[in-house]
Amino acid sequence: MDSVLRAHPRIGQRALLLTTAAVPLTGWAVHAAVLHRQLAAKNRDPLTGLLRRDTYTARAHRILRRHRSDTAVVLVDQDHLKTINDCYGHAAGDIALAATADRLTAWAGPHAAVGRLGGDEFALVLALPAKGRQERLQQLVTLLSTPVPLPGGQPIAVGASVGAAVADALGSQDLSALQRAADAALYDGKHSGRAVLATPVHASTPSVNGRRAGRPGTHQWGRAA
Repeated sequence: MDSVLRAHPRIGQRALLLTTAAVPLTGWAVHAAVLHRQLAAKNRDPLTGLLRRDTYTARAHRILRRHRSDTAVVLVDQDHLKTINDCYGHAAGDIALAATADRLTAWAGPHAAVGRLGGDEFALVLALPAKGRQERLQQLVTLLSTPVPLPGGQPIAVGASVGAAVADALGSQDLSALQRAADAALYDGKHSGRAVLATPVHASTPSVNGRRAGRPGTHQWGRAA
């Protein structure tokens, strides 16, 4: 009995030491989690959760280096966003943008770079093999045209214009050049309901700061590379 009684203080001291040691470890774990969340928030667009421009660009360069000729740059413009805002309110426009972001992420998969460049403009960089490439892009157009339900259940019509540039088709792995070509292809297919793959002609289209020169109704976004 005495031995059992004598053992209790030792057990208590050991438990106290373990608990005392765990406190700073727990504190550091909480601190690290907070820092991680803050860093993630800084790198992502608050409305859509997509990558901000700088983070998107860094990831895009890594994908280009990894996949090389199969890498595609896809640019997406949300169509008729102003009409949605005017008819249903800006909250509905935000819901449409968030839905587009979710659909882009689902379509592209976990290994892609998916970013919001600003306003209603999005960009993706991913491996897109030649076999089935056009079908996959058209699948994206269809996905982005699926009506989006508002909180009350009312569906709103949405759509998007899609242009893509692939390194193997253009003979370039330069991100800025691919984005310019994808943007020119997007403009050619604007409101057409079809995805347009860039050709060398699109790649030679004049641009200003990475945005097609003279493109009406859009703002310029700076060179991403």
